[in-house]
Amino acid sequence: MKPKKQITGLAPYNPGKPIEEVKREFNLTRVIKLASNENPFGPSPKVKQAIAEACHNLAQYPDGAAFELRRALAEFYQVHPDQLLFGNGSDEIVQIICRTFLTPDSNAVMAEPTFPRYKANVIIEGAQAVEVPLQNGVHNLEAMAEAVNQQTRLVWICNPNNPTGTYVNEEALTSFLRRVPQDVLVVVDEAYYEYVTEDDYPDTVAMLKQYPNIIILRTFSKIYGLAALRIGYAIARQEVIDLLNRVREPFNTSRVAQQAALAALSDQDYVAHCYEQNKQGKEYYYRHFQSLNLACYPTEANFIMVDLGRPAHPVFEAMLRQGVIVRSGKMLGMPTCLRITIGSQEQNETIIQLLTHMVQNVS
Repeated sequence: MKPKKQITGLAPYNPGKPIEEVKREFNLTRVIKLASNENPFGPSPKVKQAIAEACHNLAQYPDGAAFELRRALAEFYQVHPDQLLFGNGSDEIVQIICRTFLTPDSNAVMAEPTFPRYKANVIIEGAQAVEVPLQNGVHNLEAMAEAVNQQTRLVWICNPNNPTGTYVNEEALTSFLRRVPQDVLVVVDEAYYEYVTEDDYPDTVAMLKQYPNIIILRTFSKIYGLAALRIGYAIARQEVIDLLNRVREPFNTSRVAQQAALAALSDQDYVAHCYEQNKQGKEYYYRHFQSLNLACYPTEANFIMVDLGRPAHPVFEAMLRQGVIVRSGKMLGMPTCLRITIGSQEQNETIIQLLTHMVQNVS
């Protein structure tokens, strides 16, 4: 077998440890997972009923165009239905974008560290990944604009950024878009959009009228609690979506996922509840990190990156043995940090109790 030469040095994606593996490894009956930025409250109660009804049609292929969900989401955002594209999670849309626009003589500009699937998919297409270090945990858009050249086809902006939770405001993004040539596509990944609390966060959907080179990525995996069903979407100008649809597989989202997403979208009261719980959890962590003299990045997502001021992996491993799964910064290019999903109040209290003990006793 002779694979593409560019993938031979490419490491597989390393997800957070699964709960069952930790239970078996450490002989535990209860495990808390706060590693993958999932909604600790799960989906809206309306979703289970929608899934049960969708199960009556499992012998039929799903609607490849996701007509019902497309119509509902277009109304929700006040865009044309042809401005939407759905994927098997927004991960698949990242792959579709790279497959559509990148060639071996092109490059894509991105922050470092950021969501790793941007770089992986760029490399798989044989293109060059141009990485620009974060500045105080935030995208350095000035340096990213300077990195754009004649070979650049894509720019990735993860907003809020994973793993730091920091965000780019509207003024900074608008200034950046003015500098970038309109034949360079700017992908703004807004997976955590619904958790944002700051007023100056960009209204990227409105920006599409002025900047035709924006692609917005959002998902039902996070605040909507549908991570297991894998359904994300892109919003862009119709001509961009048309190109992406030529690459998209015909039945890439399931009937069950589409119906679950439709039900989840209809329950905005539940989304508001999850938003408020996350906001309170974020403030809880801020207070306790301050009392422990631990620095953290201000977050606009449903996770928080805390800097222990020393190698964090031993603390990560010690927490695993206690049945608590967080994300080691060692895997994210930030070895003194832990990334912690904001959970329920009970889960957050457990984290703080463990962390208080471990930062004092684990070396």
